[in-house]
Formats: sequence, C-alpha cells, structure tokens
Amino acid sequence: MKPEDLKYMVKDRYSQIANQSKLQNETSCCGVGGCCTIDYAVFAESYEKEKGYNADADLGLGCGIPTQFASINEGDSVLDLGSGAGNDCFVARAIVGETGKVTGIEFTDAMLEKARKNVTKLGFTNVEFVKGDIEEMPLTDNQFDVIVSNCVLNLVPDKTKAFAEIYRVLKPTGHFCVSDVVIKGELPEKLQQDAEMYAGCVSGAIDINEYLGIIEKQGFKSIEIHKQKEIEIPVEILKEYLTEEEIQQFKNKEIGIYSITVSAGK
Repeated sequence: MKPEDLKYMVKDRYSQIANQSKLQNETSCCGVGGCCTIDYAVFAESYEKEKGYNADADLGLGCGIPTQFASINEGDSVLDLGSGAGNDCFVARAIVGETGKVTGIEFTDAMLEKARKNVTKLGFTNVEFVKGDIEEMPLTDNQFDVIVSNCVLNLVPDKTKAFAEIYRVLKPTGHFCVSDVVIKGELPEKLQQDAEMYAGCVSGAIDINEYLGIIEKQGFKSIEIHKQKEIEIPVEILKEYLTEEEIQQFKNKEIGIYSITVSAGK
C-alpha cells in the first residue's frame, strides 16, 4: 500500500471504533475484539486504577500505559500523539493539575468529536484536542515538556518523520515516553501486507533495533526501555495468515511481537 492508502485505511477503521463504546468494541462481532477482526484486546492494559481515568475515553486500544513512566510533573505541558477519545490525556491532566496543559493530536474526525465531548463533560479548560498528522504536526517548535503516545506511532507509515517531529516540538529539556508494538525477526509476508492487521497494530510494526535506531538518529539521548511484553496472538488468528511452519516459528520464539514502553530525552 501507498502511505496515503494506509492512512486512509487506519482512519476508516478507527472511525468505526470511535462510534462504539469500549464494551461494544470488546464484545461485538465487528468491534476490536470481535470475530471478524484482529483482537486489539491482546495488546491493551487496564487503566481503571489510574488517577484521572475516564471510562468514556477508554476504547481499549492501547498497548501499555506510557504515563506511568513519563516522569510528568505538575505544571508540565504534555502532548499526546494519536489521542483518540482522550484516555491518556485525562490521565496526564490528573498529573499536571490546574497549572499544566495537555494537548491531544488526532487525525480521525470521529475520535476528535468523541474527545471534545468528553472534555466538555469533564469541564477541563487546560485540555485541548487538535486535528493533525503526526508526520507533519501543526504545532510550533520547542513547545512541550513531555510527549506520550500509546500504540499509535506503529501505525505511522514514516516513523523517521514522526520522531523528527517529536524532536522538533519538544522543549530543549523535554522528553518523550511512548508505548508501541515492535517485532523481533521478520514477519511473514502475509502479515506484513494485510491491512486489517496493520490497523490492529501488528504488520505496521518494525524490528525493535530499527525502531530504537530511528530514535537515536533523530538526536535523542538516554533511550530507555521501561517495559517489554510479548504479545500472544491466538492461534486461530495466526492460521488466517500463516502456514503451520510459520506458526511454529512463533511458538519457538524465532519471530515475536512485543509491546514496549520506551523513553528518551532531547
């Protein structure tokens, strides 16, 4: 697929998800955990104990909890990339307090609408959601103390551009912390090419060493992996894409899909 086609596909899929509740997404046939799509729930971690958690903003689409390791302080200016319905923004807002500011950037109109409704209900005046592409953000240089993202950068076709933009909009003393999906080894071709798996955060993944290399090449320092977890994709899903031999490679750990939470400073 061309990059613009991938973006259109991701936008279309997440627009569908935005119009369902978390429960619907987990249980309906065509929700994130349904019978006709990749099960996003294999990646998600529970936010329910996080301060600032808002159930209306949680669509179960993450692969970690980046705010746990982001070293956000009261009064910070925080940016959330691919903010969806606002889940990580509201958790970050609970940390920055009244004196900080949280901005979410999202390119799916349905998600933006949902997030803005949520912030209106909560009455926050220091949380905003803007429309934009992570590869070319409509934001000024040196603006944010902390940038977070949850299972989103994986979906960006040009990750070099994305991390270059992160570097640009961070303050000189700023840092980022993102949760994302990476792979070890080489994914079979069918997985790499399937659009639905791309939207499900699998076949858009790149090798972990390449991922970390992109971060380093943008000039980031003190790169640290805080958490790494192997993603167990059910065999019934793998059978749709892989031969028996390729499935065995997964079982033997020759090929692996992992969620990581990584941070680095400017």
